[in-house]
Amino acid sequence: MKFEIDAKTYEEIAEVIHSDKSPVGIDAKKTHILILNKLQELCDRMERIEQHIIKE
Repeated sequence: MKFEIDAKTYEEIAEVIHSDKSPVGIDAKKTHILILNKLQELCDRMERIEQHIIKE
């Protein structure tokens, strides 16, 4: 499994989820929303690919 990420992308994500108000330094709600949104995008994409494969 590969979880490597380039430094620029890492910093962009860190900036988006950062929170000075949180004891752990991130906004958990925003972080979970971003994760769930990405999962939904991936599910949608997989469904489109599956439909394309079925049509062939």
